Amino acid sequence: NVPEDQADKLLLASWDLPKAVLEKYHSLGVVQMFEWQAECLMLGQVLEGRNLVYSAPTSAGKTLVAELLILKRVLETRKKALLILPFVSVAKEKKCYLQ
Repeated sequence: NVPEDQADKLLLASWDLPKAVLEKYHSLGVVQMFEWQAECLMLGQVLEGRNLVYSAPTSAGKTLVAELLILKRVLETRKKALLILPFVSVAKEKKCYLQ
């Protein structure tokens, strides 16, 4: 669980994302994360590039965690990222979404 003093970490706005990124998520109805998603982002040194392995049911929100990790790392390090997706249809959807 997310510690009570870090409950603000559930809000996407607390993760130092650019305004345009926040607006895009907000337009899709995504304003905050589930506790487990924020917990994943706060584990160890995940935001510094350490590995993270997590498992959740289909449609639980795994992709949001991956997107936020990728976005933060790309924006902070100015390096490229590789996002591997299982299906062409999902890849096309994410391409449009992330542009």
